[in-house]
Formats: sequence, structure tokens, C-alpha cells
Amino acid sequence: MKEMINELIHYRELLYILTWRDIKIRYKQSVMGFMWAVFMPMLIVAAGIIMKLAFSFISGKPFNAMDLASISVKALPWSFFIGSIRFSTICLTANSNLVSKIYFPREIFPLAAILANLFDFAIAASALAVILAISNIGISLNILWLPVLLFLLVLLTAGIAFVLSCANLFFRDVKYIVEVILTFAIFFTPVFYEASLFGKWSSLLLINPVGSILEAINNVVVLHQPPDLFWLGYAATFSLCLFVVSWFVFHRSEFLFAERI
Repeated sequence: MKEMINELIHYRELLYILTWRDIKIRYKQSVMGFMWAVFMPMLIVAAGIIMKLAFSFISGKPFNAMDLASISVKALPWSFFIGSIRFSTICLTANSNLVSKIYFPREIFPLAAILANLFDFAIAASALAVILAISNIGISLNILWLPVLLFLLVLLTAGIAFVLSCANLFFRDVKYIVEVILTFAIFFTPVFYEASLFGKWSSLLLINPVGSILEAINNVVVLHQPPDLFWLGYAATFSLCLFVVSWFVFHRSEFLFAERI
């Protein structure tokens, strides 16, 4: 792990160049420009509103501004997560000319994909912050948990990205499996709804560490409550362990990349 950190520090300029390249490619000759950064979260929020309205109609509970805020706050990190996984899965095969020619830590490719999506997240988060301020959602000291939660989400995303980018290099149908899973994963993750809605079965949703992190983000930003420490500890432990194990697998497989590309 120390070796990885030292190499990333040494090649930090290359990481910056690849990240900026991914950002420029995404927005080059784009009519909407940076609006693309908020387009996916807007679609997720719109779908969430439809589902919430359906729940409201069935249960008789009115749909309010707090429900809208919860969906919006969870839609942003979810959009970052799926975008990062989607692009990082194909990052090695998409950069085959670089992978097979010169040496540098190949971890840079999935990390660059994640940082490029983090750039989109920052733009969309700025727009959301304005909306939340106008909606009088308010703020509390619990917001100080937010950087920790976002770091855990990035750590978890990087762990998954290492495994999937490596797997897709050896088995090219992995990217299609990932697309299918990402399409339906939102229904098994508390984005459109709160895990508490399922009562004693809520733990089944929170076993998914992404769900635990999203619920914690909703708590500190919208509900002004501290995160559930048990599930936060679970998500932190899972994310850290996955990151370490996946980096080890990625690093040990790296010498085979050039011949399998």
C-alpha cells in the first residue's frame, strides 16, 4: 500500500493529465456543456419523484419538500458512483495503447475515471447546495460528517473500480454484466426511498455499503442527525478492506495486462 501511494505521488502529474483529458473528452463539442453534470442526477430525481408520488398515493402520506430534498441529496452521490463504475470498468481496454507500451502504475486509469466523475459531482453539488438553501432545508453541525462520508464513498468506489477494470481486461463481457447490474441496482439501494420504510427488514438494504453511506448522507444533510455509527462503522470497514484487497489483486495482475490487452 505504501508502494502504491509513493508511485501515485511520483506520477501525480500523469494522473492529473489523464483526469483532465477525460473531462475534456466528455465535454468536447457538447451542446449542453457542464449541464451534463447535472443531467443524470436530474433524471434520477425525476424518477424518484414519480415513485414517491406513487407511494404517497398508496399510503395516503403527502409528498413534501423534505422528501424531494432526500431524493436529491442521495441522487448526486449515486450518480457519481454509477458513473465512476461505468467508466472505470472499461478504462484499461479503452487505453490499450498506453497500457501495453510504457510503464507507470496502472491504478492511475481507474482513479482518473473516478476523479473525472468527482469533477461532475462537484458541479452538480454546487447547484444542489443553492437549491437546498432556497428550500430552507437548513444546516447543522452534523454537516461536518459529510467529508468523511464522501471519502468513504470514493474509497468504496475505487475498490470496486480496481476489481472490475482488471476483470474486464481478462473477460470482455464484464462490462455488459456491469451495465445490467447498474441499471437495476438503484431499486435495491435506498435512493428513491428510506431504508426505514422496510422496518425490521431495513438491515437487508443497509448491508449494501453504498446504501449505508447514502442513508448517512441524508441524515447529516437533510435530517440534521448524526449518522448511525454502527452502519457507518460497517461501511468504513467494508470500504477499507475492499480497497486494500482489490488493490492487491489489481497490482498482482498488472504484469499480465500488456499481453491480455
